[in-house]
Amino acid sequence: MTDDTVRAAQAIGAPILVATIVGCGLSLTIALLAVRLDQAGFSARAIGLNTAAGGVATLLSAPLVPWAARRIGVATLLAASLILGGVALLGFTLTADYSAWLVLRFVTGVSVTVMFILSEVWITAGAPPGRGGLAISIYVTALAAGFAAGPLLLGLTGTAGDLPFYLSAGLFVGAAAPLAFTARDAPRLETRSRTNVLGFLREAPAPTLAALLHGAIEVGCLALLPVYALRSSLTPGQGALFASLFVLGGSVLQLPIGVLADRFDRRRLLVALAAAGGAAAIVLAQMGAAAPLAFEIALLIWGGIVGALYPVSLGLLGTLYRDADLAGANAANVMAYAVGMLIGPPLLGAGMDLVQPGGLFWAIAGLCLLYLAVATPLLWRLGRMQASSATAPRRPRAGSG
Repeated sequence: MTDDTVRAAQAIGAPILVATIVGCGLSLTIALLAVRLDQAGFSARAIGLNTAAGGVATLLSAPLVPWAARRIGVATLLAASLILGGVALLGFTLTADYSAWLVLRFVTGVSVTVMFILSEVWITAGAPPGRGGLAISIYVTALAAGFAAGPLLLGLTGTAGDLPFYLSAGLFVGAAAPLAFTARDAPRLETRSRTNVLGFLREAPAPTLAALLHGAIEVGCLALLPVYALRSSLTPGQGALFASLFVLGGSVLQLPIGVLADRFDRRRLLVALAAAGGAAAIVLAQMGAAAPLAFEIALLIWGGIVGALYPVSLGLLGTLYRDADLAGANAANVMAYAVGMLIGPPLLGAGMDLVQPGGLFWAIAGLCLLYLAVATPLLWRLGRMQASSATAPRRPRAGSG
């Protein structure tokens, strides 16, 4: 291992740590808000609207992140967003008004959006040469571990009182601490992006469509796998297990897929993942949950396949763009994921209503097929962009951002 590789690994450690800590606080907060709203007598629609406020915050704030990061620096903006999120979380302890909670959830969503965009830009730009896929897979795995830890912490604190909000706020603010020592390693966004975020959606739609597909499948499955279990005459506990296995598969298979992403053409890998994800969804639909053990193993593997769509798309963008352009392209990716997060549950739920209960997987197979039909020719067009990017001179990656 060369000195440059060691320095690069140390540089990306900070954003990975930040994302892990914030992921823990975020998952704790999502579960806590849902429970508290339910206990207060709000409808499922009202609870869902509160959650959707985070997605709306992403759509509205993501286009502004590259501009703000260029103006004040990546590390400074990242730290400020974490402190803002912590303050918003403390706000939940001051009022029980539903409208105020919508505003606070929106502000928290802005904080998280900035964190995801800048952490992913930092990791993509600072990864050792030829190790971008591995670096992103480590990030995704660490983030998944943080998300898994949040509900466990909530189980220790309980959902009553202000303590869980204080804990979540402390995690957000505490996540900013490593940035005080690593700000010099943050990428500099010194040049203005060639286009706006919507321009990147038009210029490189295939990777961003993969992020949309991932958001639709991931959030839809987390919401509907427990319902699938109930409609298969299984227990709520088995439904929770299905959701956990889906998430676990998306975590444990990230490292080997990240290694593959560094060794093979990411365009071909995206096509392979979408095709395999669609084919496996058809298998799950045909298999059903009558043989739970076989279904659970298949679900675990399938979760790893579809869970790799977002990180591979992120790695592909890292081969196409640099500096401010990379920040803009990644903002487009995060926006696409948010759109998928909003449209996935109703689309997949409609599929389940049409064909019970396997319509969930048939609908996912249809989305994968649609992605393949639209994105495959677009991915091959990106070959010219990759060749151009490979011959372009690289700017310095680390600085005072």
